[in-house]
Amino acid sequence: MRAAVIDRFGPPEVISIADVPRPEPAAGQVLVQVHAAGVGYWDALIREAKSVVSLALPITLGSDIAGIVDSVGPGVSDFQPGDQVYGVTNADFVGGYAEYALASAGMIARKPASLNFCEAASVPVVAVTAWQMLFEYADLKVGQTALVHGAAGNVGAYAVQLAKRAGIRVIATAGPRDLDYVRALGADVVIDYSTQRFEDAARNVDAVIDTAGGDTRQRSFAVIKSGGTLVSAVSPIPADQNPRPDVKAIFFLVEVTQARLNQLSPLFEKGELKPDVGTVLPLEAARAAHLMLAGMPHKRGKIVLDLREGA
Repeated sequence: MRAAVIDRFGPPEVISIADVPRPEPAAGQVLVQVHAAGVGYWDALIREAKSVVSLALPITLGSDIAGIVDSVGPGVSDFQPGDQVYGVTNADFVGGYAEYALASAGMIARKPASLNFCEAASVPVVAVTAWQMLFEYADLKVGQTALVHGAAGNVGAYAVQLAKRAGIRVIATAGPRDLDYVRALGADVVIDYSTQRFEDAARNVDAVIDTAGGDTRQRSFAVIKSGGTLVSAVSPIPADQNPRPDVKAIFFLVEVTQARLNQLSPLFEKGELKPDVGTVLPLEAARAAHLMLAGMPHKRGKIVLDLREGA
Protein backbone atom coordinates (compact mmCIF):
# COMPACT_ATOMS: atom_id res chain seq x y z
CA MET A 1 0.00 0.00 0.00
CA ARG A 2 1.05 3.61 -0.47
CA ALA A 3 2.00 5.73 2.52
CA ALA A 4 3.71 9.06 3.24
CA VAL A 5 6.77 8.18 5.31
CA ILE A 6 9.94 9.67 6.71
CA ASP A 7 13.19 7.77 7.23
CA ARG A 8 14.93 10.72 8.86
CA PHE A 9 13.78 13.77 10.80
CA GLY A 10 13.84 17.20 9.20
CA PRO A 11 12.02 19.64 6.90
CA PRO A 12 9.07 18.73 4.64
CA GLU A 13 11.52 17.47 2.01
CA VAL A 14 12.15 14.33 4.11
CA ILE A 15 8.62 13.09 3.30
CA SER A 16 8.38 10.50 0.54
CA ILE A 17 5.67 8.24 -0.84
CA ALA A 18 6.58 4.59 -0.41
CA ASP A 19 5.08 1.14 -0.78
CA VAL A 20 4.84 -0.38 2.69
CA PRO A 21 3.29 -3.61 3.99
CA ARG A 22 -0.41 -3.48 4.76
CA PRO A 23 -0.78 -3.89 8.54
CA GLU A 24 -2.92 -6.44 10.36
CA PRO A 25 -5.01 -5.44 13.38
CA ALA A 26 -3.92 -6.74 16.77
CA ALA A 27 -6.10 -6.94 19.87
CA GLY A 28 -8.06 -3.73 20.39
CA GLN A 29 -7.21 -2.40 16.92
CA VAL A 30 -9.21 -1.67 13.79
CA LEU A 31 -7.79 -1.66 10.26
CA VAL A 32 -9.29 1.29 8.38
CA GLN A 33 -9.27 1.78 4.64
CA VAL A 34 -8.37 5.46 4.76
CA HIS A 35 -10.37 7.74 2.50
CA ALA A 36 -9.01 11.00 3.90
CA ALA A 37 -6.39 12.09 6.42
CA GLY A 38 -6.16 15.43 8.19
CA VAL A 39 -2.88 17.33 8.29
CA GLY A 40 -1.99 19.17 11.50
CA TYR A 41 0.90 21.04 13.09
CA TRP A 42 1.47 18.06 15.40
CA ASP A 43 2.40 16.04 12.30
CA ALA A 44 5.12 18.59 11.61
CA LEU A 45 6.39 18.33 15.19
CA ILE A 46 6.76 14.57 14.75
CA ARG A 47 8.50 15.07 11.41
CA GLU A 48 10.97 17.47 13.05
CA ALA A 49 11.53 15.25 16.13
CA LYS A 50 10.02 17.99 18.32
CA SER A 51 7.06 15.96 19.56
CA VAL A 52 6.56 14.79 23.13
CA VAL A 53 6.50 11.22 21.82
CA SER A 54 9.74 9.43 20.94
CA LEU A 55 9.37 7.31 17.81
CA ALA A 56 11.67 5.02 15.87
CA LEU A 57 12.19 5.56 12.15
CA PRO A 58 10.80 4.96 9.60
CA ILE A 59 7.51 6.66 10.48
CA THR A 60 4.26 6.91 8.53
CA LEU A 61 2.95 10.35 9.42
CA GLY A 62 -0.62 11.33 10.23
CA SER A 63 -3.22 10.88 12.96
CA ASP A 64 -6.63 12.25 11.86
CA ILE A 65 -8.37 9.75 9.60
CA ALA A 66 -11.76 8.96 8.10
CA GLY A 67 -12.59 5.83 6.16
CA ILE A 68 -14.18 2.40 6.14
CA VAL A 69 -13.42 -0.45 8.52
CA ASP A 70 -11.62 -3.24 6.67
CA SER A 71 -11.15 -5.67 9.56
CA VAL A 72 -11.01 -5.74 13.34
CA GLY A 73 -8.65 -7.32 15.81
CA PRO A 74 -9.48 -9.62 18.72
CA GLY A 75 -11.62 -8.07 21.42
CA VAL A 76 -13.16 -5.37 19.21
CA SER A 77 -16.95 -5.46 19.31
CA ASP A 78 -17.90 -1.83 18.58
CA PHE A 79 -17.06 -2.01 14.88
CA GLN A 80 -17.37 -4.38 11.97
CA PRO A 81 -16.14 -4.37 8.37
CA GLY A 82 -17.98 -1.79 6.29
CA ASP A 83 -18.54 0.73 9.09
CA GLN A 84 -17.70 4.31 8.17
CA VAL A 85 -15.53 5.78 10.93
CA TYR A 86 -13.47 8.79 11.92
CA GLY A 87 -11.01 9.59 14.67
CA VAL A 88 -7.29 9.25 15.27
CA THR A 89 -4.91 6.36 14.80
CA ASN A 90 -3.25 5.91 18.19
CA ALA A 91 -1.70 7.69 21.15
CA ASP A 92 1.50 8.31 19.15
CA PHE A 93 -0.47 10.17 16.42
CA VAL A 94 1.16 8.32 13.51
CA GLY A 95 0.19 5.96 10.70
CA GLY A 96 -2.63 7.97 9.11
CA TYR A 97 -1.17 9.13 5.78
CA ALA A 98 -1.66 5.72 4.21
CA GLU A 99 -4.15 3.72 2.19
CA TYR A 100 -4.75 1.54 5.25
CA ALA A 101 -4.16 2.55 8.86
CA LEU A 102 -4.39 0.82 12.20
CA ALA A 103 -6.50 2.67 14.76
CA SER A 104 -7.07 2.01 18.42
CA ALA A 105 -10.74 1.08 18.73
CA GLY A 106 -11.21 3.49 21.63
CA MET A 107 -10.00 6.45 19.55
CA ILE A 108 -12.42 6.20 16.63
CA ALA A 109 -16.20 6.47 16.27
CA ARG A 110 -18.82 6.10 13.58
CA LYS A 111 -18.61 8.95 11.11
CA PRO A 112 -21.49 11.44 11.11
CA ALA A 113 -23.53 10.71 7.99
CA SER A 114 -23.77 14.44 7.29
CA LEU A 115 -20.00 14.70 6.73
CA ASN A 116 -18.11 13.40 3.74
CA PHE A 117 -14.78 11.71 4.37
CA CYS A 118 -12.64 14.82 3.85
CA GLU A 119 -14.84 16.81 6.22
CA ALA A 120 -14.74 14.03 8.80
CA ALA A 121 -10.95 13.74 8.61
CA SER A 122 -10.67 17.46 9.36
CA VAL A 123 -12.53 17.13 12.67
CA PRO A 124 -11.08 14.84 15.36
CA VAL A 125 -8.04 16.50 16.92
CA VAL A 126 -9.13 20.12 16.58
CA ALA A 127 -12.79 19.67 17.55
CA VAL A 128 -11.96 17.51 20.56
CA THR A 129 -9.28 20.03 21.59
CA ALA A 130 -11.89 22.80 21.59
CA TRP A 131 -14.36 20.61 23.53
CA GLN A 132 -11.82 19.77 26.21
CA MET A 133 -10.67 23.38 26.54
CA LEU A 134 -14.18 24.73 27.07
CA PHE A 135 -15.92 22.07 29.10
CA GLU A 136 -13.32 19.84 30.74
CA TYR A 137 -10.61 22.33 31.69
CA ALA A 138 -12.31 25.76 31.78
CA ASP A 139 -15.57 24.11 32.97
CA LEU A 140 -17.63 26.87 31.37
CA LYS A 141 -21.35 27.12 32.07
CA VAL A 142 -24.38 28.86 30.57
CA GLY A 143 -24.15 32.63 30.92
CA GLN A 144 -20.39 32.79 31.44
CA THR A 145 -17.97 34.57 29.11
CA ALA A 146 -15.01 33.19 27.16
CA LEU A 147 -12.32 35.08 25.28
CA VAL A 148 -11.23 32.94 22.32
CA HIS A 149 -7.91 33.82 20.72
CA GLY A 150 -7.32 32.75 17.12
CA ALA A 151 -11.04 32.28 16.55
CA ALA A 152 -10.66 31.76 12.81
CA GLY A 153 -8.18 28.93 13.30
CA ASN A 154 -9.07 25.27 13.29
CA VAL A 155 -9.41 24.94 17.08
CA GLY A 156 -10.70 28.46 17.63
CA ALA A 157 -13.54 28.12 15.15
CA TYR A 158 -14.85 25.04 16.95
CA ALA A 159 -14.42 26.78 20.31
CA VAL A 160 -16.65 29.64 19.14
CA GLN A 161 -19.33 27.31 17.77
CA LEU A 162 -19.35 24.98 20.78
CA ALA A 163 -19.40 27.83 23.26
CA LYS A 164 -22.31 29.60 21.58
CA ARG A 165 -24.51 26.50 21.42
CA ALA A 166 -23.80 26.01 25.14
CA GLY A 167 -25.08 29.49 25.99
CA ILE A 168 -21.65 31.02 26.63
CA ARG A 169 -20.92 34.61 25.63
CA VAL A 170 -17.98 34.70 23.22
CA ILE A 171 -15.46 37.47 22.67
CA ALA A 172 -13.18 36.47 19.81
CA THR A 173 -9.97 37.76 18.26
CA ALA A 174 -9.16 37.34 14.58
CA GLY A 175 -7.32 38.97 11.70
CA PRO A 176 -8.96 41.51 9.39
CA ARG A 177 -9.73 38.99 6.63
CA ASP A 178 -11.57 36.66 9.00
CA LEU A 179 -13.82 39.02 10.97
CA ASP A 180 -17.01 38.24 9.04
CA TYR A 181 -16.28 34.52 9.20
CA VAL A 182 -15.92 34.61 12.98
CA ARG A 183 -19.10 36.66 13.34
CA ALA A 184 -20.92 34.04 11.26
CA LEU A 185 -19.69 31.35 13.66
CA GLY A 186 -21.65 33.11 16.38
CA ALA A 187 -19.14 35.28 18.28
CA ASP A 188 -20.84 38.06 20.23
CA VAL A 189 -17.88 40.44 20.00
CA VAL A 190 -15.17 40.17 17.32
CA ILE A 191 -11.89 42.01 17.80
CA ASP A 192 -9.50 42.77 14.93
CA TYR A 193 -6.21 42.06 16.68
CA SER A 194 -4.32 44.10 14.07
CA THR A 195 -6.05 47.36 15.08
CA GLN A 196 -7.55 46.83 18.54
CA ARG A 197 -6.24 45.64 21.88
CA PHE A 198 -8.43 42.87 23.23
CA GLU A 199 -7.96 44.34 26.73
CA ASP A 200 -10.15 47.26 25.65
CA ALA A 201 -13.10 44.96 24.86
CA ALA A 202 -12.71 42.08 27.31
CA ARG A 203 -13.04 42.55 31.06
CA ASN A 204 -13.51 39.98 33.82
CA VAL A 205 -13.97 37.01 31.52
CA ASP A 206 -14.47 33.58 33.04
CA ALA A 207 -11.96 31.89 30.75
CA VAL A 208 -9.44 32.54 28.03
CA ILE A 209 -9.17 29.90 25.29
CA ASP A 210 -5.61 30.35 24.04
CA THR A 211 -4.57 29.12 20.61
CA ALA A 212 -2.04 31.92 20.07
CA GLY A 213 0.51 31.75 22.88
CA GLY A 214 3.35 34.26 23.29
CA ASP A 215 2.64 37.84 24.27
CA THR A 216 -1.09 37.41 23.58
CA ARG A 217 -1.26 34.72 26.23
CA GLN A 218 0.68 36.76 28.76
CA ARG A 219 -1.52 39.82 28.29
CA SER A 220 -4.62 37.67 28.70
CA PHE A 221 -4.10 37.12 32.42
CA ALA A 222 -5.13 40.73 33.02
CA VAL A 223 -8.66 40.24 31.66
CA ILE A 224 -9.61 37.09 33.61
CA LYS A 225 -11.77 37.42 36.71
CA SER A 226 -10.52 36.05 40.00
CA GLY A 227 -11.10 32.30 40.07
CA GLY A 228 -11.12 32.12 36.28
CA THR A 229 -9.07 29.95 33.95
CA LEU A 230 -6.63 30.29 31.07
CA VAL A 231 -6.45 27.14 28.96
CA SER A 232 -3.73 26.84 26.33
CA ALA A 233 -3.23 24.25 23.63
CA VAL A 234 -0.01 25.94 22.48
CA SER A 235 2.72 25.21 24.99
CA PRO A 236 3.28 24.62 28.72
CA ILE A 237 2.87 27.65 30.98
CA PRO A 238 5.77 27.96 33.44
CA ALA A 239 4.67 28.84 36.96
CA ASP A 240 6.70 32.05 36.87
CA GLN A 241 4.72 33.16 33.79
CA ASN A 242 1.41 33.19 35.63
CA PRO A 243 1.20 36.63 37.29
CA ARG A 244 -2.19 35.79 38.83
CA PRO A 245 -2.20 33.25 41.67
CA ASP A 246 -6.00 33.57 41.68
CA VAL A 247 -6.23 32.33 38.07
CA LYS A 248 -5.72 28.73 36.95
CA ALA A 249 -3.29 28.37 34.03
CA ILE A 250 -3.62 25.05 32.22
CA PHE A 251 -1.78 23.48 29.30
CA PHE A 252 -2.92 20.08 28.10
CA LEU A 253 -2.44 17.52 25.35
CA VAL A 254 -5.64 16.50 23.59
CA GLU A 255 -7.12 13.06 24.23
CA VAL A 256 -9.29 11.94 21.33
CA THR A 257 -11.62 9.19 22.51
CA GLN A 258 -14.64 7.41 21.13
CA ALA A 259 -16.75 8.92 23.92
CA ARG A 260 -15.74 12.48 23.06
CA LEU A 261 -16.26 11.93 19.33
CA ASN A 262 -19.70 10.51 20.09
CA GLN A 263 -20.55 13.74 21.93
CA LEU A 264 -19.58 15.77 18.87
CA SER A 265 -21.12 13.60 16.16
CA PRO A 266 -24.78 14.51 16.86
CA LEU A 267 -23.88 18.20 16.69
CA PHE A 268 -22.60 17.71 13.15
CA GLU A 269 -25.66 15.64 12.27
CA LYS A 270 -27.95 18.45 13.46
CA GLY A 271 -25.93 21.15 11.71
CA GLU A 272 -24.97 22.80 15.00
CA LEU A 273 -21.28 22.36 14.15
CA LYS A 274 -19.80 22.98 10.73
CA PRO A 275 -16.35 21.80 9.62
CA ASP A 276 -14.01 24.06 7.70
CA VAL A 277 -12.00 22.10 5.15
CA GLY A 278 -9.26 24.16 3.56
CA THR A 279 -6.84 22.90 0.91
CA VAL A 280 -7.40 19.31 -0.23
CA LEU A 281 -4.49 17.44 -1.77
CA PRO A 282 -3.75 13.87 -2.89
CA LEU A 283 -1.53 11.63 -0.80
CA GLU A 284 1.34 12.24 -3.22
CA ALA A 285 1.28 15.91 -2.20
CA ALA A 286 1.90 15.24 1.51
CA ARG A 287 5.18 17.14 1.25
CA ALA A 288 3.34 20.16 -0.18
CA ALA A 289 0.83 19.92 2.67
CA HIS A 290 3.68 20.21 5.18
CA LEU A 291 5.14 23.15 3.26
CA MET A 292 1.74 24.79 3.82
CA LEU A 293 2.01 24.08 7.53
CA ALA A 294 5.37 25.83 7.37
CA GLY A 295 3.89 28.96 5.79
CA MET A 296 3.27 28.32 2.09
CA PRO A 297 -0.08 29.92 1.12
CA HIS A 298 -3.21 27.79 1.45
CA LYS A 299 -6.92 28.17 2.09
CA ARG A 300 -8.25 28.88 5.57
CA GLY A 301 -9.33 25.68 7.28
CA LYS A 302 -7.91 22.23 7.82
CA ILE A 303 -5.55 20.80 5.22
CA VAL A 304 -6.70 17.34 4.17
CA LEU A 305 -5.19 14.53 2.09
CA ASP A 306 -7.81 12.86 -0.10
CA LEU A 307 -6.76 9.25 -0.64
CA ARG A 308 -9.83 8.35 -2.66
CA GLU A 309 -10.93 10.93 -5.21
CA GLY A 310 -14.31 12.30 -4.26
CA ALA A 311 -14.00 11.31 -0.62
